[in-house]
Amino acid sequence: MVTAWTMSLLVAVLFSLVLALVAGILKTSTGAACADAVLYGGTAFATSMGLCVLVLSAAGQL
Repeated sequence: MVTAWTMSLLVAVLFSLVLALVAGILKTSTGAACADAVLYGGTAFATSMGLCVLVLSAAGQL
């Protein structure tokens, strides 16, 4: 059974993944190396996931 907690966390992960992909693509389009783009995307993922978990816990969803 999928609970609301699981769905909220899954949406947060997918949202963070999309943001990380966009950040990595934008970084690559500036002429940066692939490794720099991956590091930039990973940082964007970690930051957005942290913010999503913070907002969900403040809203009482987690």
